[in-house]
Amino acid sequence: MAAHRDGPAARILIVDDHRAVREELAFALGYAGYQVVEAADGPAALVAADTAPPPDLVLLDVKLPGMDGLEVLDQLVLRRPGLPIVMVSGHGDLDTAVLAVRRGAHDFLAKPVAADRLLLSVRNALSVAQLRGENAALREALSAGPELLGDSPELTRVRALLDKVAPTDVTVLLTGENGTGKELAARRLHHRSQRSQAPFVAVNCAAIPLELVESELFGHERGAFTGAVAARAGAFQQADGGTLFLDEIGDMPLAMQAKLLRALQDGVVQRLGSERPEPVDVRLVAATNQDLEALVAGKQFREDLYYRLHVVRVHLPALRERPADVAPLAVHFLAAACSRNQLPSRRLGTAARDWLTAQPWPGNVRQLKNLLEGAAVLAEHDELTPADLAQVGSPVPSRGAAGLVDWFAY
Repeated sequence: MAAHRDGPAARILIVDDHRAVREELAFALGYAGYQVVEAADGPAALVAADTAPPPDLVLLDVKLPGMDGLEVLDQLVLRRPGLPIVMVSGHGDLDTAVLAVRRGAHDFLAKPVAADRLLLSVRNALSVAQLRGENAALREALSAGPELLGDSPELTRVRALLDKVAPTDVTVLLTGENGTGKELAARRLHHRSQRSQAPFVAVNCAAIPLELVESELFGHERGAFTGAVAARAGAFQQADGGTLFLDEIGDMPLAMQAKLLRALQDGVVQRLGSERPEPVDVRLVAATNQDLEALVAGKQFREDLYYRLHVVRVHLPALRERPADVAPLAVHFLAAACSRNQLPSRRLGTAARDWLTAQPWPGNVRQLKNLLEGAAVLAEHDELTPADLAQVGSPVPSRGAAGLVDWFAY
């Protein structure tokens, strides 16, 4: 959304079929320092709205020859979302005013328009539009969250594929090892979709106790089972209108897979303890680090659900498959760790970068991030060496007497 100027430099489009009215409004606005553009009918107004530099606000007469003001309003709302529009009418029709506001107008002025009322309405509309633009930009910045970082050809191809699929509603299956960034990819799909203003709900299928999977996904009514002291919406309803991300989909119990498939096909869910189906509208993104085809062959995953999920598949490459990204990622993680832990600024020496790039990283990006966090805390000097990194632990998982892998590996 383009930023709107809220000062006298703002450009105002006046749309009225009476020349005298246009001249009167233009004089008042010009005297106040605004730039003015005029149009005598609807088609001319639409052309002016699409011509650079575009208007920052439109004063639009309701009664126009041919295409009336409300039709022009609908077109402007469609073509220029966020453009403030103030309707003007010689009849002071309250019903028309209410209808215009419902269809997207900011304000409604009755003719003859007093100069002070005109300027107040214009200032308010421009101010509101600017605040909405700033809030939208802030929401986008805050909601974007962590990104898929790296400029390697492998990751660049992944981002391009995600961005191509994002505006659609197709189901996406994300595959890749643990720590490759599958949830970040799911969030990228959501934030670049038409559903970005609606919720993004993430569910880890492997982390839910077997007896609670259905309640987690579909919700429950009060008293549906022991401990259900209140009704609760499930993940499908929480994500209604937005994106539902089912991580570790390969760990979903077979019995639940059938119910998930039905919910996806029918677009309805039924809470535990309820007999009333409820419609839901979600875009599904699923992820797994397992070979679903092998699970299907072994009768551990439903074939029909697999094909329902596998509309578009995006594979997240392992970090060892994109070594060009290791050093830039390490620099980013090191700076973030120092800032987060209020540590002196650290830097990676050439030898440390080479050492990092040469490692296999079985835990992928998550492992690299954890190692840099530990190294930032434990380092004695500002420039990190291979020894500083190695003292945190080897990037190759090893098993000790207790059979536990190194903590930072995954």
